[in-house]
Amino acid sequence: MADKMIAPKDGAEPKKPKTSPGEFFNQVRAETNKIVWPTREETVRTAIFVFIFMLLLSIFFLGVDTVFGMIVNALIGLLK
Repeated sequence: MADKMIAPKDGAEPKKPKTSPGEFFNQVRAETNKIVWPTREETVRTAIFVFIFMLLLSIFFLGVDTVFGMIVNALIGLLK
């Protein structure tokens, strides 16, 4: 494919030849055949990991939000 490229002029990128629709669909089919789907066990394990991580992050951000809320309320209290 690289040998079909047209030489660049004035520092421009080389132009690639156009792909026919039939060749495009053959390339798509070839790439689709390379897909490896995760097993059920991998999917469940990943989902559990994401759920636990989500809980930890939500607890962390709840704490950060609470601390900032207390600071803002204390600063507003100083203005009264």
